[in-house]
Amino acid sequence: MKILLACDHGGFQLKETIKEHLINSGYNITDIGVYNMDSVDYPDYGKKAAEMVAVGEADKGIIICGTGIGISIAANKVKGIRCALCTNEFMAKMSRMHNNANMLALGERVLGKGVAVDIVDVWLSTEFEGGRHEIRVNKLMDIEKTEKIHKDED
Repeated sequence: MKILLACDHGGFQLKETIKEHLINSGYNITDIGVYNMDSVDYPDYGKKAAEMVAVGEADKGIIICGTGIGISIAANKVKGIRCALCTNEFMAKMSRMHNNANMLALGERVLGKGVAVDIVDVWLSTEFEGGRHEIRVNKLMDIEKTEKIHKDED
């Protein structure tokens, strides 16, 4: 399985920990940055990672910023992405089983390294259940097909 990693400066140290863990676990990793703690804009890395996952350059993506919030919002703007911000193993498991999340967002400033690694392991090892959940995921994906936002006129 090919896993894409990306972060901003606020997620750099956690990304490095997760990268080492995944390599040691036998995963094929693509790291698109950042490679140091110099300040950058998280939308740039969330978008680039999501685009790569959406077109199949990686099977799944893991993205990290200070809280995981901003980078997950950026990723979810990309068509075909279901990025779940998870702060515990239960959320990670459900995001895969029920939502078929193809990206995981984490926050370095809100998670300990051990907890984050455990979340990653659960997320990567959990399969999508399909069935009634597939109907719901398809409804999520249908939202992307909406061409415009309808606003009530006065």
